[in-house]
Amino acid sequence: MPSLIRKLFAYINLNKGEEDKAKVLENVTANISFRGSNLWILACAIVVASVGLNVNSTAVIIGAMLISPLMGPIVGAGFGLGTYDFELLKRSLKNLFIATIVSLIVSAIYFYISPFKEAQPELLSRTSPNFYDILIAFFGGIVGAVAITRVEKGNPIPGVAIATALMPPLCTAGYGLATASFKFFLGAMYLYAINCIFICISTFLIVKYLAYPTKKQLDEPTQKKVKFYISTLLIIFILPSIYFAYLLFEEKKFEQQLAVFTEKEFTEKGITIVYQKTRFNKNPKIIELGFLSKRFSDSEIKDLNKSLKDYDLTNTQLIIKQDTTDIKSDILNEIKFNKSTISEKDVTILNLKKEIEANHFNNKELLAEMKILFPSIENISISNHIFNEKTDSLKIVPILIYKSKNELDVSEKKKIIQWLKQRLTRKQIEIYRQN
Repeated sequence: MPSLIRKLFAYINLNKGEEDKAKVLENVTANISFRGSNLWILACAIVVASVGLNVNSTAVIIGAMLISPLMGPIVGAGFGLGTYDFELLKRSLKNLFIATIVSLIVSAIYFYISPFKEAQPELLSRTSPNFYDILIAFFGGIVGAVAITRVEKGNPIPGVAIATALMPPLCTAGYGLATASFKFFLGAMYLYAINCIFICISTFLIVKYLAYPTKKQLDEPTQKKVKFYISTLLIIFILPSIYFAYLLFEEKKFEQQLAVFTEKEFTEKGITIVYQKTRFNKNPKIIELGFLSKRFSDSEIKDLNKSLKDYDLTNTQLIIKQDTTDIKSDILNEIKFNKSTISEKDVTILNLKKEIEANHFNNKELLAEMKILFPSIENISISNHIFNEKTDSLKIVPILIYKSKNELDVSEKKKIIQWLKQRLTRKQIEIYRQN
């Protein structure tokens, strides 16, 4: 058994193939500076990444990430923390600050003079960090730190530069400055900060694991002072990161439980949801739902709110929108408010919804005419609805929901459909009776 453990340890031993520690530290120190060529490379990489985000080109963005020297000072900060080298840490943070400011200025100037200011999907995806971004930054940072300490560097470093994606959020923040969109700026800087902090922490852990020698000071009191300052900085880095990770994890968990709730309580029962909005940051959290034809009584809504606890949706309130006019208004407001957070395809679909909404039907006028032709009809509601036909094409069909004392027979339904086709100049109409 001991021999098996030794063999297993030999497979995972990071000391095998390790570069001389002094040489690694020398290389790390040399790569933290942003003067001369490094500054020019950074500025050009920022422009390339901004163009990629502007034209929604993933290939161009990847190219910019490969030539960017931004990883240097972040890794330097991790080594500074791990070796208690206060001077290295200070220089690394100073150069990272310079690089960040230069990147923001260059990207803001580009987007300010660019004639194309519409937010593209590649740009929008950098404004809403989630829990997976933390995992990518942390484990990508570990790969990068391990690769730097090897004799044979291999292929990991370019992959780390792509995976951790430091350039795109900086360019997106510049876009936010150029367009005076602080929501874009703060969201992108939040993602950038997450990447920097977790790459730094993972580098620190590898440095400690490989037992890099700590920086020797002139005297013991100075050494203790430096250790105290660096330990304090480490805590300042780690605690907010843990808090951000926790918040992102809770939000992801909430979304997953909400999906289970809507699936079990509505979708599996054949109840179609046409409107859904959540407010995770409210207290209590808010879930708003609207439905195609289903109407809920007060007691049913109360029971649904009680059932939220069964799905681990605590401190949450369910609000059901039952007024068709209100639902349409909310959807349009949501389109306007969240236009900056949707993909290009979603924008196209939602613009179609706006166009459909502009061509609304006069329910009151149609009801007056229908009562003359079909006296058993008591009330109606008609509006256009979009159906995805399992392709990229969409099908738009007017749907009539009617209320009557008795169910209409097949012949009466056919007459109503034929009349509506002529009256509304539509090729297809669907009708349903309100339950």
